Amino acid sequence: MIEKREETIRKWFHMWLTKNSSVINEIFADSAVYTESWGPEYHGAEKIKLWFDEWNTRGSVMQWDIHQFFHKENQTVVQWYFRYQMCGEEANAFDGMSLITWDSDGRIISLQEFGCNAHRYDPYASGSQPQFEATETLWF
Repeated sequence: MIEKREETIRKWFHMWLTKNSSVINEIFADSAVYTESWGPEYHGAEKIKLWFDEWNTRGSVMQWDIHQFFHKENQTVVQWYFRYQMCGEEANAFDGMSLITWDSDGRIISLQEFGCNAHRYDPYASGSQPQFEATETLWF
C-alpha cells in the first residue's frame, strides 16, 4: 500500500513535468479537494483537471523533486522542491510539503500544500538587531 501511494504521488509530480493530465481520475477521487499553499482550493477531480490544464497554458514546471515521504494510517506527507516559470517571467522555486489523505480505493481525497521560501538567510548574522533583506515576499 505504501509503495502504491508513493507511486501515485510520483505520477502526479511527473504529470506537471509533461503537462499531461490524462491520469488525473486515477490519482484523485471524484470528490477530492486540493488546497494550494497560497489559498486557492479546487473541489472535485474535474476542477483539479481544469486548473491543471489551464495553469499549464500560462506556466511550466521545470523541476519537482521529492525529498522524503512520511506515512501514517490513511495519510502521507511528502517533502519536495518545486521550480517553475510563468510565461514572460523569471523562474522561481520553493520548498514545500503536501499533506495527503487517501480514500479506501487508494486515490487522493485531500491534498494540502505548504510552502517555504527556498532563499533563506539569518537576519541576526551581524548582531542583535535583525537585518531583513529587501526582497519581494512570495505568496505562500
